[in-house]
Amino acid sequence: MKPVSDAGLVSRLENIIWGGHGASLSSWQLRGVRVLRTLSLVVRDLVNGQLTLRAMSLVYTTLLSIVPLLALSFSVLKAFGVHNQIQPMLLKFLEPLGKEGEEIAANIIGFIQNMNVGVLGALGLALLLYTAISLMQKIEESLNFIWHIQRPRSFGDRFSRYLSVLMVGPILVFAALGITATVMNAETVRGLLATEMLGQLVHTISRLTPYLLVIAAFTFIYMFIPNARVRLVPALIGGTAGGIAWQTAGWGFATFVATSGQYAAIYSSLAILILFMIWLYLSWLILLFGASVAFYVQHPEYLYPGAGEPQLSNRMRERMALSSMALVAGSFAAGERTPSLAEFVRLLGVPSHVLQSVLDALENRKLLLQSSDDPPLYLPGRDPALISVLQVLEAVRSAGEDRFCSPVGLQAPEAVDAALERMRQALESAVGGMSVRDLAARQSEAADADRPPTHRAGDGAKLTAAAPDAGG
Repeated sequence: MKPVSDAGLVSRLENIIWGGHGASLSSWQLRGVRVLRTLSLVVRDLVNGQLTLRAMSLVYTTLLSIVPLLALSFSVLKAFGVHNQIQPMLLKFLEPLGKEGEEIAANIIGFIQNMNVGVLGALGLALLLYTAISLMQKIEESLNFIWHIQRPRSFGDRFSRYLSVLMVGPILVFAALGITATVMNAETVRGLLATEMLGQLVHTISRLTPYLLVIAAFTFIYMFIPNARVRLVPALIGGTAGGIAWQTAGWGFATFVATSGQYAAIYSSLAILILFMIWLYLSWLILLFGASVAFYVQHPEYLYPGAGEPQLSNRMRERMALSSMALVAGSFAAGERTPSLAEFVRLLGVPSHVLQSVLDALENRKLLLQSSDDPPLYLPGRDPALISVLQVLEAVRSAGEDRFCSPVGLQAPEAVDAALERMRQALESAVGGMSVRDLAARQSEAADADRPPTHRAGDGAKLTAAAPDAGG
């Protein structure tokens, strides 16, 4: 039997993951293929280095902000008399470091207790707040990168969210723990726990509690921090993947620390700091890993092979622009709710950040407007009957020219200008009299003709397909 080479195995594996055999697979097999695709792309993102770079950046910011961050939480919890609970939680986080973790936790708590806010003054307090908030800002930037979000939140929104996490978050955590302890100590509950079945169930849950707490924390971060509408199920799946990976990594790192006595001999007193930084790096990398899983679960349109982001050709940009305008005009003419970005992605089947660049070009030309809804809906900038197909094509063709071309324009040979002018005249003679409203009406008629007679909705039927290619 002829042995299979490594290249052959890789080729067969890629064919299993990315081959176009969806129709021949059952539902559970399709789910398995989707899981393999997600894992493949997460590994690709890790190998490409962007996630690792952002994890290293978060390590640096954490070293600068961990004491101010915990000092703020300490001051809030001190008012409720539960500030002594910070050290046990910090010890739990640093548990994989063993005895070195206990030493680091003791030093951090010492710094916090020695910090006198009254001595800092207004400027010092402002720097303290900025240093603590900078970590939250770095986390949001990293998660926005994973979610392909280019527009950050407004300053006011970010400030309120960050302060709510820093001030209210610790109170809610310790309130939940206090309520749980009170309920567990109630006489009725202790009587129920005395039974064998419930006692065994509670014992099992208590062993799973560390996993559940980390999963809940990761899920909260994935839903609350990115400037995107993250659904609960994808966030929970990403939180589960990240939480299990974090707990497993903690066990593995504790084993590594216990068997790495030679590092202390080589690095001496710096060994504690180096191990602490490595554990911070692994923790942030796992957090970003879970965020990537949540992103691919919510956006399966990004599950495509190949490295890097897809690049749109001019023809695809024009097709996407006309399809988007036709969708908006069709819904607007029928008196229906116009699409949001997420609905555009679902109807057109393209990644959101690719579509966003086209929609931005149409917005810049005032052909589309965003409503104040949450999420924003896209509305026609004026009567669709007054927006021509040529205006839509011109909007995407000229997008970005003001940034890369001089005011006098590109000095092209006369023969090139003449050829382009003939092309423009031919296009104008073909579709010069067609408006976006006409385009939507034709698509609506075509979709209506494909329906059975009992299901035809007439000229006001909702547009559900992309517009045909208009050349270019």
